[in-house]
Amino acid sequence: MNYMLKDENAIYYECGYSCDNALYLRLGSEAHFITDSRYTIDAREHVKGAKVVINGDLYAEALKILKQGKVKKVHFDPKEWTVAGFEKLSSKSRITFKHTLDLSHKKRIIKSDKELEILAKAAKLGKKAFKMLAKEFRKHGFGEDEFTLTHKAKAILGDFGKYDLSFDPIVAINANAAKPHATPTSTTLVKNDLLLVDAGLKYKRYCSDRTRTVQAGKYFTFDTHQIFKAKKIQKAYDTVLKAHDNAIEKARSGMKAKKVDALTRDIIEKAGFGKYYVHSTGHGVGLDIHEMPYISSKSDTIIEDGMVYTIEPGIYIPGEFGIRIEDMVAMVDGKVVVL
Repeated sequence: MNYMLKDENAIYYECGYSCDNALYLRLGSEAHFITDSRYTIDAREHVKGAKVVINGDLYAEALKILKQGKVKKVHFDPKEWTVAGFEKLSSKSRITFKHTLDLSHKKRIIKSDKELEILAKAAKLGKKAFKMLAKEFRKHGFGEDEFTLTHKAKAILGDFGKYDLSFDPIVAINANAAKPHATPTSTTLVKNDLLLVDAGLKYKRYCSDRTRTVQAGKYFTFDTHQIFKAKKIQKAYDTVLKAHDNAIEKARSGMKAKKVDALTRDIIEKAGFGKYYVHSTGHGVGLDIHEMPYISSKSDTIIEDGMVYTIEPGIYIPGEFGIRIEDMVAMVDGKVVVL
């Protein structure tokens, strides 16, 4: 299949290198990595399995290669392209450019053994960072607002510049935690507040993703065993943990993704919190923080060995609190392995 890629992670997956101005062409058995002169040295050192072509006009060079190869049809993922970029190619050619949604994500849905090792390492580094973060928050977090706590989280997760982050951390206190993708506020952390932290870091470009919800007492840790003073919060927390553990215990290769979603959703609904579970059970993780498979109530994707995804049920009661517990898992020999 002939195809072209513009997304950095999609290109990296193909040839082991990418930069912020590149275009990748795969034409049968031949591949071309097109970039500008700023990246000549790095590209020639690191690109594998593709010819490095230097031209500041990526689109003109791509058209030249396509015409020289007498290519009639090329697949591309429209999610990767701007309208302007795509029109520079399509308006000057009679080639058929075929929309193929999630072209790279579909190729990457089953992780290799090497990718599983890297993702497991990323997850373990993330767990270690959470342990360090709890220590920092216990010592210096009380009295600080969410902006400051988020800043501390970024520094610790990235090991002060050693690692990139998977995404901007979510650090939410009490009612702000009821927003699944909360942004920082001026709310300050007081002892025994509910504290939700969702964060991850990258190892060799592969992402980790983890969420914990705790009662921020004097000696709190980001463990899944949590005791809350408020009975309503405790009931919600225990329900989320039960749902989380149920999906880990019972998910199997060969199930549809919506069946895995039901392993969490049914428990939360039966406990009376169904309307407060406002997102899907999980998403794939790899070079991108969100990729296939998507563990939702509408997904017919068959879960297979080698897939990596999150299990992250949650309950979010507006104006009161939010709870989410998230771990990355891999399907190995038909069952779930927590990374």
